[in-house]
Amino acid sequence: MVRQQSRAVIERFGKYHRTAVPGLRFKLPVIDQIVKTQWLRIFQLAIEADTKTKDNVFVVAHVSVQYRIIPERASEAWYMLQDAERQMTSFVLDNARSTIPAMTLDEVFEHKDRIATAAKEALTEKMHGYGYEITDVLVTEIDPAANVKDAMDQIQTQQRLQVAAQAKGEANKILIVKGAEAEAESKRLQGVGIANQRRAIVEGLKDSVDSLRAATGVDPAEATRMVVLTQYFDTIKEIGVSAGAKVIFQPSSPSGMTDMLAQIRTAVMSAEEATR
Repeated sequence: MVRQQSRAVIERFGKYHRTAVPGLRFKLPVIDQIVKTQWLRIFQLAIEADTKTKDNVFVVAHVSVQYRIIPERASEAWYMLQDAERQMTSFVLDNARSTIPAMTLDEVFEHKDRIATAAKEALTEKMHGYGYEITDVLVTEIDPAANVKDAMDQIQTQQRLQVAAQAKGEANKILIVKGAEAEAESKRLQGVGIANQRRAIVEGLKDSVDSLRAATGVDPAEATRMVVLTQYFDTIKEIGVSAGAKVIFQPSSPSGMTDMLAQIRTAVMSAEEATR
C-alpha cells in the first residue's frame, strides 16, 4: 500500500523496476523490494550564507529554500543524488557568494528579492535535472557583524539627534521672532495709547476753556487759569478721599499758580507737537 503524496521506488533483483503510485499495489515477494518511499510534500531547507559585501562588510544571509520531488521523476531523485539538501546548500552558497559581493550593504537590505531571484533561477536550472522542483527561495534575514550593527545604530541615532536639534532650533527661532514682533506691536500700541490719551486731555482742556469763555465772556488766558485751578482742586480732592492717603497742605500764592500754569501750558504744547 502506497500512501497519498508519496511514491514507492521498487527494484527487482537490485535493478530499478517501477515507481508505484498511491493506493493498493502488488509486488512479488523476495523478488521485488521497495528501496525508497519518496514523499511529494514541500520541504523547507534553511541555509546561512556567510559572505562579504562590496563595501567590505561581512554579513550572514539567511536563505530559505522550499522544494519538492517532481512526481513523475521520483526515481531520478532517488538514484541521481545521494544528499539533495547538501547539494542545494552548495548551489545557494555559491550563488550568494557571487551575488552579494557585487552589492553594498544598503543595496543588500534594499534588494533582498534580487538575491532570492538569482538563487531560485540557479537552483531551478540545476535541480530540475535531478528530479526536484524549487517552488520558492526567500532571503529571510540579513545579519551583519555585531560591530557593524552598532555602527549603524549610532549613525541612525546621530541622524535623529541632528534632525531633533534642527527642529528645536527652528522652534526657538520662531519663538524669538514672534516674541520680538509681539514686543514691537506692544510698544507701538502703547505709543498710540499715550498719544490718544494726550490728545484727549488737550481736547478736554480746550472744550473747558471754550465753555468757560462762552459762559463768562472772560479772555482765553483767564479762562485757562480758572480751568487749571479747578483741575488742581479736583485732583487734591481725589487724593484726599483715597484710602490710606495723607494730604499735606503747603502755603501757595497767586504767583505760584502762575508758575504752575506756565508748566502745564508747556506740557500741553509738547503733547500737541507729539501728536502731530
